[in-house]
Amino acid sequence: MIGFRVTFTSFLKKTGWSCSYRSMGYIKTKGMGKAGLSPLDPSSFSRPELVKVTNIALNLNVNFDRKVLSGSTQLTVERVDKSANEIILDTLKLHIASIYDADTKEKLSFELAEPVAEYGSKLTVQLPEVVKDSYKIGIEYETSPDATGLQWLSPKATAGKKHPYLFSQFQPTHARSVLPCQDTPGVKTPYNATISAPQEFTVLMSAIRDGSKELHGGKLSHFVQKVPMPSYLIALAVGVLESRQLGPRSHVWCEKEIIEECAYEFANTEHQLKTAEELCGPYVWGIYDLLVLPPSFPYGGMENPCLTFVTPTLLAGDRSLANVIAHEIAHSWTGNLVTNRNFEHFWLNEGFTVFIERKIKGKLESPQSQDFDAFTHVSVLNETINLMGKTNPLTQLVINLDGVHPDDAFSTVPYEKGQTFLRYLETTVGGPTEMEPFLRSYFDKYKYQSIDTDVFKSYFESYFSEKPAISEIDWQSWLSKPGMPPVIPDYDKSLAVICNELADKFTSWDGEGPLPITPEDKNKLSTFQVIYLIQSIFEKPAEPIGKLQALNNVFDFDNVKNAEIKFIWLRIGLKAHWEEKVDPVLKWINVIGRMKFVRPLYRDLYNWEAMRSKAIENFKANRQNMMHVSAYTLAKDLHINE
Repeated sequence: MIGFRVTFTSFLKKTGWSCSYRSMGYIKTKGMGKAGLSPLDPSSFSRPELVKVTNIALNLNVNFDRKVLSGSTQLTVERVDKSANEIILDTLKLHIASIYDADTKEKLSFELAEPVAEYGSKLTVQLPEVVKDSYKIGIEYETSPDATGLQWLSPKATAGKKHPYLFSQFQPTHARSVLPCQDTPGVKTPYNATISAPQEFTVLMSAIRDGSKELHGGKLSHFVQKVPMPSYLIALAVGVLESRQLGPRSHVWCEKEIIEECAYEFANTEHQLKTAEELCGPYVWGIYDLLVLPPSFPYGGMENPCLTFVTPTLLAGDRSLANVIAHEIAHSWTGNLVTNRNFEHFWLNEGFTVFIERKIKGKLESPQSQDFDAFTHVSVLNETINLMGKTNPLTQLVINLDGVHPDDAFSTVPYEKGQTFLRYLETTVGGPTEMEPFLRSYFDKYKYQSIDTDVFKSYFESYFSEKPAISEIDWQSWLSKPGMPPVIPDYDKSLAVICNELADKFTSWDGEGPLPITPEDKNKLSTFQVIYLIQSIFEKPAEPIGKLQALNNVFDFDNVKNAEIKFIWLRIGLKAHWEEKVDPVLKWINVIGRMKFVRPLYRDLYNWEAMRSKAIENFKANRQNMMHVSAYTLAKDLHINE
């Protein structure tokens, strides 16, 4: 997922009950059995080893007034176990009107089980009596206004302020709130869709656009996705949008108010895509478009095929944060083409993606910048693990999700610990000249499949069977032990030297006389060196406000556009109990939804006892504007028991 790195994380406080503000009734999620909800995926009711969905066809109408999608889906299903007479699907707060054999129109019996909080309800559908290998099952249904996978924005939450906006976020398990499906990454299918929306709106999906036509004052938009993919990668966005071409395979879409800014920021997309192809092999998805969403989008990016969703917090004005696009491009192979079988093996998606992302950075910039990025994130990983607890099993690379929702397990660990492991493996087998051919072979062998860590391990050992050094790899410690990685690679730290020197000068300065960091010093630093410098200052004890004001006089952090710099600067202010920074923090977190920024800032406010009630009151006043995953996790961070 989720397609960007969340710098700080929460961990699950196991209470035995899921968050109690859900409105569907409650069933304990603990005690679901060793395998969780089903044998192959603890987070899905579905049983694809018995009957499997092989194609999805959607026909839905967008109703902004009621905040629902209504219509039907047609599922092509294949009987894997010849004795099976039913198919099990995942749903979450869907209103099912009817289920039928799409070929004969015969109504089919179905049962919607009692809901399990946060996971939804198991939908069991009896297959037609005529015994066949495959069937087409039609389901007429409607979503709920509070579907967890959809965000309905009022006009005031958009740049144009005139029209509403809809976007989806299905990873990890929220596709089931929008369509009945086998909501597990272990099932990959092609899909097609017809979406009806008001005429003035543009509809986009994670698929190839296949034309549109006006109809009765509205517009029908058609989409085709021929490449099989998991349910969490189905994506939908509906808004009044414009586009600009970025390259032969890419457009950027957004509201017209920011279109030129977006076109400038992401102008190098094709260059990044070509570099990724050199590393990973052919790009199979046809187009690579970007959609810059309104600020409430909770992530930095989401790797929806053909249409990456990105946050407007990437608009730094100098392309300095466009590396997130390299991350999402890398997902075209790592996660989208070769997919984790379930979210216990999420590191196969995200660790590989960060590893490839940094290789792209190294080829487009320099090996030093590649290593600098990796090195600076070691401290990020360390903070995350200290926050979660060094013995917390969720800090393992391969985790157990029995009774643990994937949203609760989400952290920077699979990203950074995962890429650290891959960098260690690369060094062990002889460096990039050995590892990069392996990567292309791995992506080609397992393309269109969902795999687990054992499959990766077996293929790696087979591919490098003639390398004696692989016998020294302690797979158990890397994969199954909590805490920091057993080995930190020897990264090139040359770009960090000047940053460390300046940070030491600042922290040892007594505040008397001139600031020991000059404008000339500042001008020698890249954007990422500035980020590392102030992150280093943040990690040390809180500084007096007077010293921080002097630092701001040189760097002008109060007016910086770069969201990464702004975020750390605000955290430094909160750590120093600088009351003047509280209102700017609240103003910012009430506009942006990116959890990488919002969650740590809320936690910092909560930990400042004098501001705790203000943080909680602010959250409660604004939670209705947040996407489900943001409100859900922030409520845990703020210890709100509702």
